[in-house]
Amino acid sequence: MDRIHYPYGAIIIINFRNPGKPVILAPMNRHDFRKMFKTVGPVVLPVIHVLDNAQAERNVRIVVEEGAAGCFLINHDFEMERFLPIIAHVRARFPALWLGVNFLAVTGKLAFPALGRLKRDGILVDGYWADDARIDERRSHGDQPEAQEIAAAMASSGWAGFYTGGTCFKKQRDVLPQHYEYAARLATAYMDAVCTSGVATGHAADSDKIRTFRRGIGEHAMTLASGITPENAHAYMADVDGFMVATGINRDGDFYNIEPAKLSRLLKLTRDYGARS
Repeated sequence: MDRIHYPYGAIIIINFRNPGKPVILAPMNRHDFRKMFKTVGPVVLPVIHVLDNAQAERNVRIVVEEGAAGCFLINHDFEMERFLPIIAHVRARFPALWLGVNFLAVTGKLAFPALGRLKRDGILVDGYWADDARIDERRSHGDQPEAQEIAAAMASSGWAGFYTGGTCFKKQRDVLPQHYEYAARLATAYMDAVCTSGVATGHAADSDKIRTFRRGIGEHAMTLASGITPENAHAYMADVDGFMVATGINRDGDFYNIEPAKLSRLLKLTRDYGARS
C-alpha cells in the first residue's frame, strides 16, 4: 500500500499491487481549508458563469480588485471543449490567482483527465468542483463504485489540486433528508471538502440540512454552492467553510456579471465574522 501526499492536505491511498482495491482520499480539516486561503472566516469564492474570454477576464478582475481569495469558472452554456481555451486565457492573464473550475454536467471521471492535460500543457488549475461526486447513500462505505472510479481517475490524472464534490446537490438524484448525515459522512472519504446546495441555483440551502451535514462530517471542510447572499450569509457561517457564490453577488437580473458592491459586502461580513469567532 502506497500513500501519496497531495497539496492542500489531501492524501490519496493507492494499492498499486491490486488496483481493484479501494482508493481513498483523506478529507481536509476545516481549519486547514481556511489556512489554505489565509482567512479565519468563511472563504468567499465567486463563481463566474463564463461566456467568452473578455467577459471572464472582466469578472475575474473584479474578484481580484475586491480582494477575494480566488474564484471558480463554470461553463454553464456550452461544452467542455469550448471552455478549456477560456480557462487557459484566464490563467495566462492571472498567473498567481487561485483558480478553480466546474465542468457542468461532467463528473470527475472525465474532469480529472482534462485537468491533467491542462497541467501537462502548463495551465495550472488549483481547484475542481463537481456538481455530483457520485456518493450513493443507498450503499455502504466500502461499496461506492462510482466515487471510487472518480478517485482512481484523479489519482492517475497527474493533477493534484483541491477537490470539492457535490453531495445531495441541486439538480442531481434526490436524497431523502433522513439520509443527509450518512451521505455527508460517506463523502468525506472521497474529497477535500464536502459540497452541498439548496434545491436550485440561487435558492438558499435549508439551515437544517447544513447543520445535518456538519454533524455528518465533523471537523472536515464543507462548501456551499447556492443561494448565498450578503443578507443570509450569517445563517451559515458557523457551519460552512467556503461560499461558492454567483447569483447572490451578481448584478440584479444578470446571470453573468458580478456587482462589485455586493461582493465587497459579502467579503466584509465574512472577515468580520472571522475576527469575532
